[in-house]
Amino acid sequence: MSGAYGRVLVVDDNKVIRQLIRVNLELEGFEVVTAADGVECLDLVHEVRPDVITLDVVMPRLDGVQTAARLRADPRTGHLPVAVISACTPYEVDSGSAAGVDAFLAKPFEPSELVRMVRRLVDRENAVPLDGRRGAGTAGSAAG
Repeated sequence: MSGAYGRVLVVDDNKVIRQLIRVNLELEGFEVVTAADGVECLDLVHEVRPDVITLDVVMPRLDGVQTAARLRADPRTGHLPVAVISACTPYEVDSGSAAGVDAFLAKPFEPSELVRMVRRLVDRENAVPLDGRRGAGTAGSAAG
């Protein structure tokens, strides 16, 4: 695990949002790498080896739900916690849950909610379950 609390790959096509998320997580000791869309995320994920990935839903080239589905389908990334940071419409939550998204955070968000959600996902990623299986995620949780 890199950084004091872990490494986060932040994926959003809006540069201001990427920077906002980056600053809030770095202030809390996370290492942050950013990508502008799902294609860039999939190009970077094996090199970056993040502990958590955050995805916007509406992005050019490859949206967040499609990106989450591709991450889940790859045995090398299928275990990584994925959070959607978006408007979190019912469609986004339903399609994100079906694609294997672990947590949702609605925009606009409080920085403390962002940090709490990412910390929880990093802790879950680093926990070793007694039965060797992962538990259910927090899909559908508005606060992540």
